[in-house]
Formats: sequence, structure tokens, C-alpha cells
Amino acid sequence: MDEASLSAVSTPARIAEVGQDFEADEIALATRNHGLPLEALRYDVTPPGLHYVLAHYDIPDADADRWRIRLDGLVHEERLLDPAALREYPATTVRVTLECAGNGRAHLSPRPIGHPWLLEAVGTAEWTGVPLRLLLAEAGLAPGAREVVFTGADHGVERGVEQDYRRSLPLAVATGEDPEVLVAYAMNGQPLPPQHGFPVRLVVPGWYGMAHVKWLRGITVTAEPFTGFQQVTAYRFRQEPDQPGEPVTRIAPRALLIPPGFPDFMSRTRVVRPGPVTLAGRAWSGAAPIALVEVSTDGGADWTRAELGPDDGHRWAWRSWHAPWRAEPGHHVLTVRATDAAGQTQPLEQPWNRGGYGNNLVQRVPVLCLGEDADENADEDTGQTP
Repeated sequence: MDEASLSAVSTPARIAEVGQDFEADEIALATRNHGLPLEALRYDVTPPGLHYVLAHYDIPDADADRWRIRLDGLVHEERLLDPAALREYPATTVRVTLECAGNGRAHLSPRPIGHPWLLEAVGTAEWTGVPLRLLLAEAGLAPGAREVVFTGADHGVERGVEQDYRRSLPLAVATGEDPEVLVAYAMNGQPLPPQHGFPVRLVVPGWYGMAHVKWLRGITVTAEPFTGFQQVTAYRFRQEPDQPGEPVTRIAPRALLIPPGFPDFMSRTRVVRPGPVTLAGRAWSGAAPIALVEVSTDGGADWTRAELGPDDGHRWAWRSWHAPWRAEPGHHVLTVRATDAAGQTQPLEQPWNRGGYGNNLVQRVPVLCLGEDADENADEDTGQTP
């Protein structure tokens, strides 16, 4: 890297001009990484091919037979672990909703330049692996341990900094049981797909996706806070470029609607027939369980409480909800918002920051209702998708 490139680390993240079109680089990122088709919210557990994907750099060419994870730093016994050794431990499986910290970025104004996520950077999977706390306990933590740094095999350049993808967790999180951080080797009962971190990745329930280091090859216990790019430059809530910012950590509450009816091809505007429609979707929060979901059919002027699905004990996964609506001919804007048990509610105005992180602005879904009332024409197909 030359001097000019290295100095780019001090360059703040770019912000688009108001009304500026998406850049070719952003479009290229969107073709490499994909989101969840929102109709797939109907699944309790997302099929791996529909789960959102974000790879910062290239997907590594990984050979499970040769893969090793080095556990070192402030431990009494350094260890070299392979995927086969991890499978010798009693397996722990946790259902986790994983959301990208940049989800919703493309809706912000002015728009931070980056991956142009709308609302689809989310998915829920059942991850199987070994609790990180057990591996750390076996290695033995030395005095002074403060953080645990995780190194992925994906390697690239961001703002002039050549780097492996690295993130850290406070020791209390890494060794805790609520949430229980996993060193995972399976997704939905099968080996991890390449794009989801094969052969081994980290899973940090309740935290945004940047913490779930994929293609895990290093676990290092340190005495000092980690100051790598992904920790102190990226993934910080900043209003101004020279601010240190607050770190991005747990997922803010969000509710999403399973798109009703059927779509217009280009605009994705939803089309429904008049009559009764069951609105349904999912809601989640990384800070506390979901306590309330509300739905508005007039753009947010009036709100109706939705009925939550059963609490099935999957604390770190999304929860279903549903609400009745009688659609009448005309244009409508459906809006949904979630509140968690800690009292956090989705905002009606955008929570702007320079990185476009944690934007949990309420979802607004334009709907066009056509035709006669379904009750007056029982033979007509309503086209509803509950």
C-alpha cells in the first residue's frame, strides 16, 4: 500500500448528495451480497439460500480437513482446534435472528454510501456449535484478560487499510451464558455453506452481524481494548466525521410485514383485492424480548395492536405477529412497529448517522387495492398471502 492509500484511513465515510443516484460500486456490492426476499419471512427458520449474505472481502477457499483455529493470548494453555475436534464436544444449537448493522441504510437521507440495503438484510437460522466460554475455560484465562479478538480468513482493503476481518468482544460477553456465544460449524443442521462461514464461524446472539466473524481462524485473549479498523473506525454511531462515536452492538427492535397480495414487477408495490386480509410478519430485538407490535393502515395516523405468536422459547429469534385488515379500494400505506420489553420502540423519523447503522425506522408498505369487495363476489380470488 502506498502513502496516499494508507492515509485514507482518516477519510470519513462518504455521504451521497441529496437525490444522488447509487454509484456503480454500490450496485456491485448489491450484486455480490443478497438479502432476504421479504415473502420468506413466512418461514420460522430461513432456508440458507434465502438468508441474507454480506461478505466484506472474498469468500475464502476453505478446506475443513486443513482448517485450524488458534486460541492464544492471555491464556494458560494455547490451543490449536480443528472442526473435527469441535464436533467432539456436546453440541449446542441456538435459533438466532441475524441482522446486518447497515439494514435500512438506503432509506436514509442524506444517504451514507455503502451497501445499499433496504430492509432485507436479515435471516433466522439454527446454529450448532460449541459455547465459546467452554473453550476459553479449558484454555484457562490469565490475569489481566479484558477482551477476546476474533480473526476471520477473509482478507482485503478498506479505506486504504489492508486487513484480515477482525472484531472483538468484551470478556464478559465472550464468557457469558446470556447470550451464549457459539463457535459454530452447522447451520440448520447442515455444514455451514461457504457464504455463511464454512467451516467455522462465530455466532453472537442479539448482536448485529458485524460481530459474527465468519471463516474463524483465530481467537486471542487480550489485556487491552482492540483498536482494529472494524472496531474503532467502522461500526460506530457518528454524527460528525471527527467524533469517536459509540460502538454498534445489540440489534434495535424491528418489525417487518410479509408482503400482502401480489407485487408490481418493477416498483414492488403490493396489489390486493378488497375484503378481509390477514397482515402478518416478524419482530425481533437484541436488547429484550418483543413486547408489542402495532400496525397502521393509514400511514401511521392510527395504530392497532397486533396479536403476537406464541412465545416458543427461542429468545434470540424473531417472533411472529398477525392482525386483521379490511381492504377497501384505493391507495394505502401499511406501517408496522415493534416495542421490546426494555421499552425501546421503533422511531417514526429516521435515526440518522454517518455509517447508516441501526436504522430501525418503521417499515412503510404502499398497497393498491383494486376491484369489488370480495364478500360481494365470493368466487373471486382475493390474491391474499396471510
